[in-house]
Amino acid sequence: MPVFRSTRVVLPDGVGAADIHVENGRIARIDDSDARLKPSRSEDDRLIDVGDLVISPGLVDTHVHVNEPGRTEWEGFDTATRAAAAGGVTTIVDMPLNSVPATTDVAALEAKRSAARGRVHVDVGFWGGVIPGNAGDLDGLVDAGVRGFKCFLVPSGVDEFPHVTERDLREALPIVARRGVPLLVHAEHPDHLTPPTQPAYLAYLASRPPRAERAAVEMMIRLAREFGAHVHIVHVACAEAVDAIARAKADKVPITAETCPHYLTFTAAEVGAGATEFKCAPPIRAASHRDALWAGLQSGTLDLVATDHSPAPPAMKCGDFMTAWGGIASLELSLAAVWTAYSDVGPAFQAGQRGHAASAPLREMFRWMSAAPAALARLDDRKGRIAVGHDADLVIWDPDGTSTVEPSRLQQRHPTTPYAGRTLSGVVRETYLRGQRVWNNGALDQRSAGTLL
Repeated sequence: MPVFRSTRVVLPDGVGAADIHVENGRIARIDDSDARLKPSRSEDDRLIDVGDLVISPGLVDTHVHVNEPGRTEWEGFDTATRAAAAGGVTTIVDMPLNSVPATTDVAALEAKRSAARGRVHVDVGFWGGVIPGNAGDLDGLVDAGVRGFKCFLVPSGVDEFPHVTERDLREALPIVARRGVPLLVHAEHPDHLTPPTQPAYLAYLASRPPRAERAAVEMMIRLAREFGAHVHIVHVACAEAVDAIARAKADKVPITAETCPHYLTFTAAEVGAGATEFKCAPPIRAASHRDALWAGLQSGTLDLVATDHSPAPPAMKCGDFMTAWGGIASLELSLAAVWTAYSDVGPAFQAGQRGHAASAPLREMFRWMSAAPAALARLDDRKGRIAVGHDADLVIWDPDGTSTVEPSRLQQRHPTTPYAGRTLSGVVRETYLRGQRVWNNGALDQRSAGTLL
């Protein structure tokens, strides 16, 4: 059985030297820094000693738009899971929209599973969708294995996934609460959105103001409290939403929330004229909002980081901020992007904790990007931590290494990215799925090694 060794292993209670013993794809034993000095290994053991490279739990990305079937020219299971493996992501949970059909009933879920089967390089779970009129399908979707549900409070951008009103939510939330699954919410309130009046970024930014997020979050807090349902706010982008979520958590409302690498990295001031590769919804805002998101992560108000990987063909990303598709593809870059942003602007580093050897940043980052998303998707009994009994999903990476993003070398289907030309810290060397290497220093190592969860 393989034994993984490093002087820096990210464990739930700290970072240190350890040996990770793997048997039948699961972690069978972990020897700490004392025990590992005199390992008792059988002749069948294969030692993988990576020195002082970091061994972390594989990332779990709970916000990925794979878009297959129906819009495979946008992404697809093959390219999406290649990108995941390259970025140290060992589990993704696919969003119910942008595929055709959308995952709003069991037949659509089975169509998506059929499209994915035998074509995934990491493990893949699925969210179901809540749309007007499908409350009767929700129990069946849970029974068929969806990890929870996603809805939009504003138009989603695709006709087959319409947004919901409070009336629709009042039909769905009792079922969500009874089944003990989360409802993921795109939280912008339609009453506060206006059409952009000019093609420039500042006009787009003004058309989706922070008050739209705040009003939507406040509505969902009210409904979560009323129904006792777990509501999860996706891609939080503004300080006002962080404040509202903090107050709700203090009142014991069952609410969790995420933000994304691009909100933690970029600011509106960096978005140049015509730079539609930055377009997303909610939009990337001023630096003060970015700082509030970092503070929200460190305080526990924001629970996790997920990519909202939302690719589209380059022709759809061209044009201006009125017409271009809104979505950022960053599945492969999420580990490096967050690590770099944490080093550059994260509050802990600003407080004097600089240095990539520091254990607290490593532990925090993988709580946000592995353990917490695994818990959201109800996979934390086997994913998200380096712990005995868990799947041996591991990423071996160099936190001090750097690389410059060359779009043509990315594994995603289309190269469009706002990270193009940016130098990022944190280089993934190898990715292991249940103890089997799936990514090896720039190349896919095992095809179709993933399973459908």
